[in-house]
Amino acid sequence: MAAGKATKTGKSEKGDKLATYRRMRDAARTPEPVPEQSSLPHGADDTFVIQEHHARRLHWDLRLERDGVLVSWAVPKGIPTDPKTNHLAVHTEDHPLEYAEFEGEIPKGEYGGGRMFIWDRGTYETEKWSDREVKIVLLGSRVSGRYVLFQTDGKNWMIHRMDPPADPDAEPLPEGLRPMLPQERRRLPRDPEAYGFEFAWGGRRALAYISGGRATLTDGSGGDVPLRSGLGSGLGTALGARPALLDGELTEVEGDETYMIFDLLHLEGRSLLAEPYERRRRRLDELHLAGPRWQTAPWFPGEGAAVREAARRQGLPGIVAKRLDSPYEPGKRSAAWLLIPT
Repeated sequence: MAAGKATKTGKSEKGDKLATYRRMRDAARTPEPVPEQSSLPHGADDTFVIQEHHARRLHWDLRLERDGVLVSWAVPKGIPTDPKTNHLAVHTEDHPLEYAEFEGEIPKGEYGGGRMFIWDRGTYETEKWSDREVKIVLLGSRVSGRYVLFQTDGKNWMIHRMDPPADPDAEPLPEGLRPMLPQERRRLPRDPEAYGFEFAWGGRRALAYISGGRATLTDGSGGDVPLRSGLGSGLGTALGARPALLDGELTEVEGDETYMIFDLLHLEGRSLLAEPYERRRRRLDELHLAGPRWQTAPWFPGEGAAVREAARRQGLPGIVAKRLDSPYEPGKRSAAWLLIPT
């Protein structure tokens, strides 16, 4: 729409910072705030909000109050926590101040359709604000520190953390890890109470690296695993901004390839390799990872005979007995894990 064209209210869009926002939304079809054109309210230019937006692709929306509107950027991989990593930030249309409180479901087919909820909010301080560079200090409950947004190409900006890492003890996801492997045994262990028992699914072993709401899988040799539609983005969305490393198996479940997850090796900057299997397993259960193409595999402490019989009835090749106190030993075929055929 050309500048100066009259809107439905009969007022000119010239100088209306929310004209684009209103033009892209129908107040009768979306629960988002769509204020009538009027003089803009002015606050103290110190409010920020970060919204997690489960649209066609998961991303986070950073919004800064400025001159009566929320100046907005879509950040596909979330706000960086380490100055070594810059993230893309796509400059989008200004939003009304009321949007700082918005959470809800934008209907499918509407602009930005999908679930949105507030990930963090608070106040911010402005150190510099120009058309190409914005320096701020965020003061939130989940994100705090000095950041700079700088334009690179049109709507594409980058966001960089200027302060030291938010969590100096955080460890990056390990690279090139190989799965831990079981030794084969014909019989159940004599002390079943010392083990957790899982089904052997007979599929392809795969490690899942999740970062910035995206998941990539590698096989037992470290090579990339091609994914069917919906697995990488869906599993990444389920964990959101939490980086994680999972171990599991790609197998057929009711005709669909499903990633059965049975171990948690890294979570939110902390390696869990040295933690005992039982503790890793319980932390994995707490993540409640269940979706159309991924599931948390069941496990049964101390119930070897019953699990083996259930596997036999289901036509599975075997079960895996894992010592409850065993650490994760990447790339090793360990006696702490036993593959027992049905």
